[in-house]
Amino acid sequence: MVSRVFSAGLLGIDGYVVTVECFLSGGLPRLDVVGLPTGAVAEAGDRVRAAAKACGFDWPVSRLTVNLAPADTKKAGTAYDLPILLSILAAAGEINAPPQDAVFLGELSLTGALRPVCGALSMALAARDAGFKTIYVPAQNAAEAAYADGMTILPVPDLGALVNHLHGRGALTPCPPPTPPAPRDETLDFCHVMGQHAVKRALEIAAAGGHNILLSGSPGSGKSMMAKRFSSILPPLSTDERLEVIRVWSAVGRGQQAVERAERPFRAPHHTSSANAMAGGSGAAGRLPMPGEITLAHRGVLFLDELPEFHRDVLETLRQPLEDGCVTISRVAGQVTYPAQFQLIAAMNPCKCGWYGTDRCTCSTSSVRQYLKRLSGPLLDRIDLQVTVQPVEYAALAARGTANEESSADIRARVLAARTVQYARQGKDTCNASIAPAQLAAHCPLSEDASHMFAAAFERLGLTARAHDRVLRVARTIADLANSSTIEAVHLAEALQYRTLDRTSAE
Repeated sequence: MVSRVFSAGLLGIDGYVVTVECFLSGGLPRLDVVGLPTGAVAEAGDRVRAAAKACGFDWPVSRLTVNLAPADTKKAGTAYDLPILLSILAAAGEINAPPQDAVFLGELSLTGALRPVCGALSMALAARDAGFKTIYVPAQNAAEAAYADGMTILPVPDLGALVNHLHGRGALTPCPPPTPPAPRDETLDFCHVMGQHAVKRALEIAAAGGHNILLSGSPGSGKSMMAKRFSSILPPLSTDERLEVIRVWSAVGRGQQAVERAERPFRAPHHTSSANAMAGGSGAAGRLPMPGEITLAHRGVLFLDELPEFHRDVLETLRQPLEDGCVTISRVAGQVTYPAQFQLIAAMNPCKCGWYGTDRCTCSTSSVRQYLKRLSGPLLDRIDLQVTVQPVEYAALAARGTANEESSADIRARVLAARTVQYARQGKDTCNASIAPAQLAAHCPLSEDASHMFAAAFERLGLTARAHDRVLRVARTIADLANSSTIEAVHLAEALQYRTLDRTSAE
């Protein structure tokens, strides 16, 4: 007898429907799982046998062949445990045939309880697109799978509860539609940053236009403190953006964490991270590369503190994602493309001792240049704002508790207003940093004075064509914050002053 149960698999962060077929035949008792299973799938036989016996089912004494179709696609993960067991029990006549308009997935414990799996949301979306209306998932995956509109999500605590539901002896309660999480009490607020108004202004511009920013200053000047508060002035995630974030985090088993988080992702990898950890690399043997830090920061912020201390090959992995918004990884197991639309915030000391520009600096001019050479020109070209952070003045620190510094809510209000102007001009979710080169002339008109200033600055600073376009986009954001339809000379002058390292190289 042949039974059939529908399940789903994961390729990168994309799901696809899998048909699980079981055939009982004569011969010595044995279970064969075919269809290019990797290690975790091949081991499912021992788990499902123990779970079946623990739940009181008789294991068929015959040769069992389980096929996972499409058979030419590698199957990884533990989501196939539940459909494999259901297909075996249905073929043996232990349970009624599962409904053919539903999808089942989940990892089984030896007692029959269901454990969460990776990629539940992506698999639910794939099932919906294939025409299925119901999906049975582990209870811990229900909240993320509920973001698949149009699907009935049934949380399954264990095998016994599922069988009772299928046989009409007790119904499972569908998961309700998701509600956006309430913002948590935010302790990271710009009102706690004393002074540094010029840097706050630069961060406001970066948030308003979606620009990358580099903060360079002496130790203790507040670079990391302000970078960690950057997320508090960013616009909230849209519905589509939240869906993308949950899909990415679900692929690495953190879907529930993404569901509960109201803020945009904020990733701050250590400077000892490898290139694979940054861009994405192989997990278990035979599996496709897993998402790296730049993908986990998708639709959020990637903060790299002590930028020159990162290995050169790690920093160079950022170049293509910063330009294209995605990263393609090729390994022996296959090729996968992950989204990587993030804002880069980097922080660094201006020299090795950290005190360049002050009387405390002990570095020579040549050693300063050598230190800066750790950052390649092509990488710096992709950073829109390069800001020098001055040491905090004593007067600003002494005023703590009495001075009224601007809060993140006040800054975010101006950021949202500027984003509204950009979306009306360029289309939904297209901020200034993402203006296509072909649209720059139409969206970034320069006044006559600004045009003359830009021509002179282009030659003096030795800007590349890419840097030219990025300065223009930053000037567009500054003009939007000033509610100006045309980029004036004052807007362009402010944008040019944020090319600190270009000026240093041109000296």
